[in-house]
Amino acid sequence: MIELKTPAELDAMRAAGKVVSAALAAVREAAAVGVRLLDLDEVARAVLAEHGAKSSFLDYHPHFAPTPFPAVICASVNDVIVHGIPDGYRLGDGDLVSVDFGANIDGWHGDSAVSFVVGEADPADLDLIRTTNEALQAAVRVAVPGRRLGDIAHAIGAIGRAAGYGIPEDFGGHGIGRAMHEPPSVPNDGDPGRGMTLRAGMVLAIEPMFHAGGKDSYRVAPDGWALRTTDGSRAAHTEHTVAITGDGPRILTA
Repeated sequence: MIELKTPAELDAMRAAGKVVSAALAAVREAAAVGVRLLDLDEVARAVLAEHGAKSSFLDYHPHFAPTPFPAVICASVNDVIVHGIPDGYRLGDGDLVSVDFGANIDGWHGDSAVSFVVGEADPADLDLIRTTNEALQAAVRVAVPGRRLGDIAHAIGAIGRAAGYGIPEDFGGHGIGRAMHEPPSVPNDGDPGRGMTLRAGMVLAIEPMFHAGGKDSYRVAPDGWALRTTDGSRAAHTEHTVAITGDGPRILTA
């Protein structure tokens, strides 16, 4: 069942979204050549503590994973699409990094992701990140009452396909609120005018993921969490928690 949130509940979710935004900004500022992924996780933990918030990710254990998630951020580098577990890896010059983060305040969740390059960037990586951000912006624009879930999927997929990028099969966005993952699933590719009708009060985590190599396939890393491109090409991931309102889309993690 999809829970429609009241304006007061959206304000509560916005409080969580502000923590998410602050943490991602702090992580991005801290990311530099030689910095460990575990160091970035510590930066995000400090932001949670500062705001009295809880992690949405730590100890989360979905059905597909063999173990609970051991960190507060997902740190996905280069050919890792999503769900990278922070470890002792030290960032190198030119690494493409995607950081996903979720926070919980008073039982309400926010979820967002950013991609960026550490050090000197390959122009192809910047194009990939820019296109992924454009797809997110296009999807947000159609997140209004009366449109369809397929309109969001099509807005993302059309931009990714036009650029020649791959889109991971079976992974996309989701509803969010009292739980980090709620219905409905939000595909990253699809046909416009199809699927569930969007209603005021729905809140969606919209998250485009594109592969530079053009293939949709991926492989699961031995840890059972990280998804990697099968061709070794780089991937980018961006995300916002978006409320559908009568006044237009409200980005709760801006």
